[in-house]
Amino acid sequence: MKRKPDLSIAEAIRQGLGDLTPTERKPALALLANYPVPGLEPVAQFAKRAGVSGPTILRLVTKLGFPSYPRFQQALRDELEQRVQAPLSKPRAARSVSGDFVNRYGAAILSNIETSLKELPRSEFNGALALLADRRRRISLVGGRFSASVALQFYLHLRELRPRVQMVSGQTATWVEHLLDFGRKDVLIVFDIRRYQDDVVRFANEAAGQGADVVLFTDHWLSPIAAVARHVFALRTAMPSSWESFAALSALTEIMIAQLQALSWSDAKRRMERLEAMRGRLVRP
Repeated sequence: MKRKPDLSIAEAIRQGLGDLTPTERKPALALLANYPVPGLEPVAQFAKRAGVSGPTILRLVTKLGFPSYPRFQQALRDELEQRVQAPLSKPRAARSVSGDFVNRYGAAILSNIETSLKELPRSEFNGALALLADRRRRISLVGGRFSASVALQFYLHLRELRPRVQMVSGQTATWVEHLLDFGRKDVLIVFDIRRYQDDVVRFANEAAGQGADVVLFTDHWLSPIAAVARHVFALRTAMPSSWESFAALSALTEIMIAQLQALSWSDAKRRMERLEAMRGRLVRP
């Protein structure tokens, strides 16, 4: 389970839960549920919160690859600082005019996509796809101030392939109208990357509390929504600029759409044919 240098602690825990003993899973899940607060507490307090002993906490820390609890806590503090960075505080792209900026920046985008897809747990992919393919379920999508653009792209494709798809948009005050009818047959797809948006986090928590299955697209620092999500896709978004890249998020949604279309081609084909016929009637002179 030892954490790779480029993984956040939360992401390493999610990927390595299967390698932990039942006792070690308790503090691991407690940490994910309120990340990173428990890990910033003294060992005794973290242990009490998780209902385990102090040595269990230290065994978990060792399995993550940290030589001591203070080093583990310092890593959490470093992550926390990165998670809350505003665009103006992030490293800017080099101002040098030498070399080809397009190639350098493009290579960073491609690296994000390649790394994200390589690290993608196929069990998470297949699980989320099964939810999307179940036409008995209603699919809702929501995103943050910028990430809503990726949610909209996903929504426009999904509604072509299957019924009962809706986009949660507009003012936050109107979102409660969607929450009102959420239940166990609902799936909420959420896009939330740093700096994580409070209203999106609260909306996802409310939806999960009403029984909806949450599918989260986030960055590798993990949105707090990961604590209530059934499936989590922690993708690479960091770039040598003030902004995050949505390329990996967009690429994964395109892959999902292609696979969903292949799995349900007969139904999707009939639906798309009906849509084209209706469009033809509407635009006919």
